[in-house]
Amino acid sequence: IGKELDLFSIQDQYGAGLVFWHPKGAVIRKAMEDYLYEELNSRGYTFVYTPHIAKRDLWVTSGHDQSYGDSMFSPVKLEEVEFRLKPMNCPFHIGIYKSQQRSYRDLPQRYAEMGTVYRAELSGTLHGLMRVRGFTVDDAHLFCTPEQVPKEIDDCLDFVTEVFRTFGFEKVKFELSVKGSDTSKQWLGTDEDWAYAEGQLATALDARAIPYERIEGEAAFYGPKIDLKIEDAIGRLWQLGTVQWDFNLPERFGLEYVGDDNKAHRPVMVHRALFGSVERFFGILIEQYTGAFPMWLAPVQAAVLPITDRVNDYAEHVARSLRQAGLRVETNTRGEKIGAKIRNAQLQKVPFMLVCGDREMEEGKVAVRERSRGDIGAMPLEEFRELALRLVRTRALVNE
Repeated sequence: IGKELDLFSIQDQYGAGLVFWHPKGAVIRKAMEDYLYEELNSRGYTFVYTPHIAKRDLWVTSGHDQSYGDSMFSPVKLEEVEFRLKPMNCPFHIGIYKSQQRSYRDLPQRYAEMGTVYRAELSGTLHGLMRVRGFTVDDAHLFCTPEQVPKEIDDCLDFVTEVFRTFGFEKVKFELSVKGSDTSKQWLGTDEDWAYAEGQLATALDARAIPYERIEGEAAFYGPKIDLKIEDAIGRLWQLGTVQWDFNLPERFGLEYVGDDNKAHRPVMVHRALFGSVERFFGILIEQYTGAFPMWLAPVQAAVLPITDRVNDYAEHVARSLRQAGLRVETNTRGEKIGAKIRNAQLQKVPFMLVCGDREMEEGKVAVRERSRGDIGAMPLEEFRELALRLVRTRALVNE
């Protein structure tokens, strides 16, 4: 579906597993990101940008070089110093936290980034948009006091519930991955740390009456986590977001804040992602809607279709007026019959088709067709503009 609609391209010529976003796909991605930035801002997150590469020493300190090195791209040497592409954003966010002394009054610190990461996935594991070698994570890291943790976890669950609802996903599976009785892994943190962290995550899920499966022994070695999985159009489960406790990195990087007792304390660090991978989330969206995206996400929101060349100027006026209002509009002035123009817009799954003839030009109207309901009648241009803007503003899932 994505290929038919020219939404994206996965380029084997330039490197398997690398996604080139075509114009229409890029429009949808920007709409996704704009929505998320709006929500992040309203929820008190701070936006950051971090490099794509760092000295190998950073990844040694974080432990990625030792425990995750096989999944990282090989080091490159510059002036006798080794660098590695980042597989994760966490150490950079930690560097921002450590850039100045923090007081308990400064916490929580919430850093958010649309951070592109790179992982040396084997060719046999690559899977369309679902598993690629370079992808963008809607990453956030929360640094807080132990007392602040319950509210932060609860806010994360509220956030993810709102995001999935906005995109129309109802079938969401929550998993709580805990240490359990598995002694084969070298778990970081004390038994008391684990009991507290697992209890906080479980309490947050229970308080919202969210059904979840408890997965014994599947926690990361550095802490328990809540994984969020979505069922795609053919019933496959894909992991997207996560809310994850981390006993490891605050210790490795020596993170501190000054408490109200004027002593140094270790902050709690929580990893949080909602889309998970933007590419994977987008791939599931394509299948969820079979390319017929809601108005607010559609790459082309309205197609203006003049019946004859006589009304081309009016059609351009209609398109210009809608674009100035912030809508995404295309005009088809090719020398085709109106039936062919409508059919082409229908195949491209454009939400609205605005047919313009002599009568519409004289009356300042547009004859509106909706992609699933067909002809819904003529209306003044201003009326359609308000209808379209309302659908976009409310992020409606159906065009009514």
